[in-house]
Amino acid sequence: MTSPTPLWQAPTAAVLSGEGPRQLPGPWRLMLLGDGSPTRHLRLLTGHPVAVDLIAMEAEDDSHPGAPEEVEELTGPLLRRQVWLTCGDAPLAWAESWWNRDEAELHLQDRNQPIWKSLTQGRSELFREVDGLALVEASWLESTFGHRGPFWSRHYRFFRRGKALTVIREVFSPQLETWLGPTLRQEVQLPS
Repeated sequence: MTSPTPLWQAPTAAVLSGEGPRQLPGPWRLMLLGDGSPTRHLRLLTGHPVAVDLIAMEAEDDSHPGAPEEVEELTGPLLRRQVWLTCGDAPLAWAESWWNRDEAELHLQDRNQPIWKSLTQGRSELFREVDGLALVEASWLESTFGHRGPFWSRHYRFFRRGKALTVIREVFSPQLETWLGPTLRQEVQLPS
């Protein structure tokens, strides 16, 4: 699948300082701008375990079409992994991540396990930095989520010992509004 198309992106400085659109409610600010594990949040919100449905994990070409600019910090050759995150029978998020091939082989031995769980086995120290917040669209997201876009998306990096380990982009289903409240995603001021 191709990366979703961004319709609006928050300025990087605003994301790094934890600011988002003013109309974004507090629970959504925590979900999108917080540095916690989204798979853990999904489990806590729904009461269901998170199933990771692997779509693809394959070599990424050098151009990285549609990828966040932070992908350029990773040492090649790269792999791109895409998954659906499902709770019960509801797909609540889609995610893609970019990895150095050797790091992926080392850290993602169980491809159907959430990344956070894979990376923290052995209680390894990690740092997560949320770099981007966007509203995105893709017809295949609308089809799977069963909702019209746009959809809230964020991307972040995991660092280990000061070095970027992976870049991850997540897109969240509007079904999360059941637990987090409405997001007014249709009303964010998009550039003309």
